[in-house]
Amino acid sequence: QVQPVESGGGLVQAGGSLRLSCTGSGRSFGSTAMAWFRQAPGKEREFVVGRTWDGAMAYANSVQGRFTISGDIAKNTVYLQMNSLKPEDTAVYYCAVPWPSPRYWGQGTQVTVSS
Repeated sequence: QVQPVESGGGLVQAGGSLRLSCTGSGRSFGSTAMAWFRQAPGKEREFVVGRTWDGAMAYANSVQGRFTISGDIAKNTVYLQMNSLKPEDTAVYYCAVPWPSPRYWGQGTQVTVSS
């Protein structure tokens, strides 16, 4: 069983960057098929970016060109690099595995972008 744990959230000014981490158990978690989702207050959870087993990436239109996934196999960690952040990126961010059919979700980490 894989139980991912997110970290790295915080408060950042618009235009800034933040890197979230998702750590899990099991071999090669750093290269696993997984996705990031987010949920803003009063809104439904939405897909942000996902990576398949063969490394193919899919992005929500709202983050295309600004967000990307990378992984560290040795650390069992997948990262979400977020650049050029906007106030509308404010949300709780969740990692989910596997993708595209998640079974395990982290507890979430808050990202707040101030204008």
